[in-house]
Amino acid sequence: MPPVFAHGRLRLYLLKLLDEAPRHGYEVIRLLEERFQGLYAPSAGTVYPRLSKLEAEGLVTHATEGGRKVYSITEAGRAELADRSGELADLELEIRDSVTELAAEIRSDVRGAAGDLRRELRAAATASATQVGEEDSWKAAKEELRKARQEWKEQARRAKDESRRAREEAQAARRQAKEAQDRAREEVQRIAGQLQEQFARSGGVLGSLAGAWLGGPATATAPAADADADAGADRAPGWAADLAPTGDPARDLDRLLDRFRDEVRDAARDRGVSAAQVAEARDHLAAAAARLGTTFAPRP
Repeated sequence: MPPVFAHGRLRLYLLKLLDEAPRHGYEVIRLLEERFQGLYAPSAGTVYPRLSKLEAEGLVTHATEGGRKVYSITEAGRAELADRSGELADLELEIRDSVTELAAEIRSDVRGAAGDLRRELRAAATASATQVGEEDSWKAAKEELRKARQEWKEQARRAKDESRRAREEAQAARRQAKEAQDRAREEVQRIAGQLQEQFARSGGVLGSLAGAWLGGPATATAPAADADADAGADRAPGWAADLAPTGDPARDLDRLLDRFRDEVRDAARDRGVSAAQVAEARDHLAAAAARLGTTFAPRP
């Protein structure tokens, strides 16, 4: 039988379970067994080392309650789940496919066991014919065979029902994933339209930033700041290098802008900010807006 989880997929699914609610290790094992309808249950030696590794990476944390560790996901863990949402949707489908494969193996094992039992019954009937009446022996063998056939049919029916449920759940998961993607796309377009309209009315630095971000014409608010922008272009060549390209330029730009906003806001919160620093920050933002406006301007 192929492995239930491909390399690295159990780690991702543990983050998903902890994102649903804080859990202790035994509860995680029980939930995995339920998701596989009792056909698969990981051992403690599989789950606990991975939870410890996730904690070492800062993706989960734990608190002790009643003498047991209760694990919770961290913001870093949620960020990884968000970045790998597409992979997580594929994993849900793979789990349902694994349930179907396990059910098929059970059906195959049952068929093999039933065949072995029939052969044994025939052999037993032949051997007992020399000791008891042939008719009574054959009747007993037929009854045992009938019971075995009935038991096999019941097990096959249960396996068929589990396979059907798995297919239905996989189809529902595909529909939900598509609906979620459509809703997210519509929400992004709606917010982008609102921001473009608000920034266009505000003018100045915000207008320039809106033009650069949304692909419209940029307002040149600080032409004298080009030299500052050129001078700062190479100050941090490794900045945000951990954000690997996704293949979607618009999404990559959103992630860069989010990182920039978070770092500036965290620095201001941690170190404090004065009126003079706000004025200086405005000048820097004006220079950056003018530079980005030039970068995103239509090419001749």
